[in-house]
Amino acid sequence: MTRPPDVSGRPSSSGFSRFSEMDQYLLAEGTHYRLYEKLGAHVGVLDSKAGTQFTVWAPNALNVAVIGDFNDWDASRHPLTRCSGSGVWESFLPGVAEGARYKYRVTGPGDGYRADKADPVGFQHEQPPSHASLVRRLKHSWADSEWMASRGRKIALESPISIYEVHLGSWMRVPEEGDRPLTYRELAPRLADYALAAGFTHVEFLPLMEHPFYGSWGYQVTGYFAPTSRYGEPQDLMYLIDFLHQRGVGVILDWVPSHFCRDEHGLGFFDGTHLYEPSDPRYAVHPDWNSFLFDYERNEVRSFLLSNALFWLDVYHADGLRVDAVASMLYHEGPRSDGGGSGERVARDKPHAVSFLRQLNEQVHRAFPDVAMIAEESTAWPQVSRPASSGGLGFDYKWDLGWKYDTLEYLSRDATQRAQHHEQLTFRSLYAFNENFVLPLSHDEVAPGSASLLARMPGDDWQKLANLRLLLGYLYSQPGKKLLFMGNEFAQRREWDHDRSLDWHIRDAPQHAGVWRWVRDANLTYRAEPALHALDASPGGFEWVDGNDSLQSVLVFLRKGPRAGEEILVVCNFTPIPRKNYRVGAPRGGFWNEILNSDAEIYGGSGQGNLGGVEAAPIPCHGRPCSLTLTLPPLAALFLKPTAHAS
Repeated sequence: MTRPPDVSGRPSSSGFSRFSEMDQYLLAEGTHYRLYEKLGAHVGVLDSKAGTQFTVWAPNALNVAVIGDFNDWDASRHPLTRCSGSGVWESFLPGVAEGARYKYRVTGPGDGYRADKADPVGFQHEQPPSHASLVRRLKHSWADSEWMASRGRKIALESPISIYEVHLGSWMRVPEEGDRPLTYRELAPRLADYALAAGFTHVEFLPLMEHPFYGSWGYQVTGYFAPTSRYGEPQDLMYLIDFLHQRGVGVILDWVPSHFCRDEHGLGFFDGTHLYEPSDPRYAVHPDWNSFLFDYERNEVRSFLLSNALFWLDVYHADGLRVDAVASMLYHEGPRSDGGGSGERVARDKPHAVSFLRQLNEQVHRAFPDVAMIAEESTAWPQVSRPASSGGLGFDYKWDLGWKYDTLEYLSRDATQRAQHHEQLTFRSLYAFNENFVLPLSHDEVAPGSASLLARMPGDDWQKLANLRLLLGYLYSQPGKKLLFMGNEFAQRREWDHDRSLDWHIRDAPQHAGVWRWVRDANLTYRAEPALHALDASPGGFEWVDGNDSLQSVLVFLRKGPRAGEEILVVCNFTPIPRKNYRVGAPRGGFWNEILNSDAEIYGGSGQGNLGGVEAAPIPCHGRPCSLTLTLPPLAALFLKPTAHAS
């Protein structure tokens, strides 16, 4: 048989196409990358009759019927027919129109199994706690062609990438209307204006796929092909993404292919057997999250997940996917004596998950070479962001969780203790270019039980705010792309609560407005200066000047661009003690402008600094021919840039 193409054909002019032998072949091989064009509910015309084609994969079911508001939820009226030689069931139902609510009544083998299931490839589900699927066309008149033509350059390694991470339901609410969340359409202009004003290049949404429990933040999914109805319909999310694109803001979606919700109407035990999850109970459930794990050994499950990734990039124009919990996909959990998981990671990988991730990234980059795949991977697994062809996993970027843990632990210490833990700041230079990193100060750092970033800083209120500005300045000075969770940009005081809006009423208070201006100016400087972004993933972009002054808790280093003279000198003072006449080595003479100072009064600082800049003296220091004599403000980061001026 001739090897079939990687991607099945588009639906016919009738609005749908039947599940063909070729579709069966691709599904069974794990290479059907457009299942969303064949499975699910598709409005169309058959034999001159308008209706909806229903198609679902349930290979071990004894019977599958469609029930809905169009047949009084009576399973006897619309049974589906099993495709010959396939585990797929289908039928065309005349008269069923867009907006109809439906479920699949699945009868499985043994023990009289029967369950009403939401459509695994349904494009919309009812708002929880209801969970019927809805027949929905996915049509939108996109107006983002200019963005789509150029977006690849904006997510490239040499480009500045500053991501604003957002949980849509708690970013902003309407208190006069019962504190309801904003809709997708209401969010569009407000979020675009805000992200642009703050200088971010992209927004990243916590998972928007339908999830029954709001407190899971979207990480316990039941509707992989359906954006949550809490904020509107699918076309409303398309409108939001389109609007952001037209304003020049990219959109990254969190995606969860590692585990899924155990609610009865979801994927678990779908046809009366373990279909999407492994049948071995030791490896079917994640011991920490009590959710089902996907079975990557099953080719049909691969087709489902690969199609889902491509769906969000294709149909919703997403500019990238941040893949959640990659470590839980890569490693086995050790079995307990009672047969459950221990939560103790076993030092062996899951080869089928490894091959799935490589296949995922290869196919995404083949279909969409201008998007980014980002791994949230918490271990030392090698070559996560290296091509699959050379033994890597094929991601474009990996979250640097080690940097996050070390930096936050260091800055949470009282300044008097920091000298003994200096290596928590310098250790990263040993591995900073092993991967293409994103530096995340994400939702995990401010989730319930974690406290806000501001609250985690030591000292009185002034010192807390200064420490936070220093932390944020250090983020923007380090090699790697940037990610900041909502609220951190204006020093939210309380930890994040998914049931409440951010505390927008404090943003204009002087000390909070100062932090916001600091983030804005850091973003704009990061974007404008090639030295701060162009070589983020190259050792040539970073050079220590002095990383050894642990006694005074000071770091000095250079960020360098690809062209001669593109240099930024960064000096961080991690103590509340101002340091006068502090000499640091410089690679050249001339005048060095102080382009950023987190202690400036405009940011809420004490106003100490270097009066706009310093002339380099021909006095060698730190192995360099020239040096600068600086005033280091307390708990502050300085960024200095050379100019052509000479004394």
